[in-house]
Amino acid sequence: MHAISVKKPWYGTLYIQVLIAITAGILLGWISPEHGEAMKPLGDAFIKLIKMMIAPIVFCTVVSGIANMSHMREAGRVGIKALIYFEVMTTFALIIGLVVVNTYQPGAGMNIDPATLDDTAIKNYTARAAEQSGFVGFMLHLIPSTMLDGFVHGDMLQVLLVAILFGCALTALGERASAVHNFIKQFSDVLFAIIGYIVKLAPIGAFGAMAFTIGKYGVGSLASLASLMVGFYVTCIVFVAVVLGIVMRLMGFRIWHLLKYIKEELLVVLGTSSSEAALPSLMDKMTKLGCKRPVVNMVIPTGYSFN
Repeated sequence: MHAISVKKPWYGTLYIQVLIAITAGILLGWISPEHGEAMKPLGDAFIKLIKMMIAPIVFCTVVSGIANMSHMREAGRVGIKALIYFEVMTTFALIIGLVVVNTYQPGAGMNIDPATLDDTAIKNYTARAAEQSGFVGFMLHLIPSTMLDGFVHGDMLQVLLVAILFGCALTALGERASAVHNFIKQFSDVLFAIIGYIVKLAPIGAFGAMAFTIGKYGVGSLASLASLMVGFYVTCIVFVAVVLGIVMRLMGFRIWHLLKYIKEELLVVLGTSSSEAALPSLMDKMTKLGCKRPVVNMVIPTGYSFN
């Protein structure tokens, strides 16, 4: 007997739920700003749940990706190709960004005194930049004080370094480390199952984040930022459609088909303002699309950490 496939109702798909949640959040923030602003914990809780899982997932997937390579030379070849690709694509992104910002000039005429701005949101970045002054300081910061230090502080580059060393050691030991390798793969399956539960909460997180944004800043104040947002999204579209589009065509694919395939992840990112929320499901979809699991495990988490 053949299994009968039951099609989900339109409202049962995640991206439709996220769209409905975003719309509901906008309406609540507009109609009742006070209640909309009070929804902030919903968005914060979802982001914290996702961030809680990222470091162990990056560690397990990178370790498995390297350990599943047939030998160190293959792992090194994939890693070098990925880093060169990241560097080239980042350079194109920077060039497009610089051209747009110098011609479009977002923020020109606003004449805001920088001393009046609240720098709370960027204090972590400025403090880290002060600690990592220069190339030598940056390289030294990559090395954690202990193997668990990167996990404790959520420093993805430190987690990535430990994962690479761990994966290389597993590959070198071969069969002698098979038990450890199998445990990491099984532990990774558990982590992805947990992420599956968390991602189902994406509509709630998107609702809370959008309701807070509209409630706190208002539709009118957001309208004044429309010019900046249009410039930002146009820049992103140019990069994706032109640069990534050319790369995809050279590989024999169409960028539009890929974007349709990952539409749920794109909407989750839009609603929650966090690309980390899409990492686990994106990796799963790339594997189902036909990408080799070891390559996916190495390249996607490394790309997140690299950026």
